[in-house]
Amino acid sequence: MKYKYLGNSDLRVSEIALGTMTFGQQNTLQEACSQLDYAVAQGINFIDTAEMYPVPGKAETQGRTEEYVGKWLKTQARDKVIVATKVTGPSRGFNWIRNGPQSLDRGNIMSAIDTSLKRLQTDYVDLYQIHWPARNVPMFGRTIYKPELESFSTSVEEQLTVLPELVKSGKVRHIGVSNETPWGVSEFLKEAEHLGLQRIVSIQNAYNLINRTFESGLHEMCYREQVSLLAYSPLAFGVLTGKYLKNPREQGRLTLFHDFGQRYQKPNVAAT
Repeated sequence: MKYKYLGNSDLRVSEIALGTMTFGQQNTLQEACSQLDYAVAQGINFIDTAEMYPVPGKAETQGRTEEYVGKWLKTQARDKVIVATKVTGPSRGFNWIRNGPQSLDRGNIMSAIDTSLKRLQTDYVDLYQIHWPARNVPMFGRTIYKPELESFSTSVEEQLTVLPELVKSGKVRHIGVSNETPWGVSEFLKEAEHLGLQRIVSIQNAYNLINRTFESGLHEMCYREQVSLLAYSPLAFGVLTGKYLKNPREQGRLTLFHDFGQRYQKPNVAAT
């Protein structure tokens, strides 16, 4: 296994991380622990989760993924595992998470980190990420920015005044963003420099052979600013493995949960 430093931080992470968004929905605690054990045995030291997991988001399962990871984490040497989690962005219908947060303000972020730490059974997380922007941006299958959808959102400046407090308190080591755009990354970096606050070290965005939007603007931005990419869905929910071509009824996210289809069930994708 090869290891790299995350951005300009001191976090030395394996090139391959283990995402856990299915833990608690498509597998059991025992299966989750087996996957985590296997990953570590292969040299993986980087585990990524989120407070809204597992997917698809549901009130009865929310937080279960972090709980599974936490039960496993208690059996590990904490300083040998890099743990990343995320705070849920403004409500996308998840009214069971803090009554459907309409902003990423101080109260929501503070509440989110405390509950995540409790579920993870740890005093700190190595990387804390904003799961998606507070503002209107095209994401999760959308590609076109629509100004008419603009509404109130917590400013980048306000978010950045809260996140460094978590670092100073010892609850978080480093901060990052997810599902962001070049403008968003630029704003986080600019405001951090202007205010003398904690700098983001990573961005977690989709990146695979049929979703290469990262290459348009974000690649140059991240290279020049030393912000590492954490690529999620590298196999496009399994589409790139060819399993759905061999068996259209293959048990996977695209057949079990049809809402995910909008991301990759598009013209010409079936030909892959």
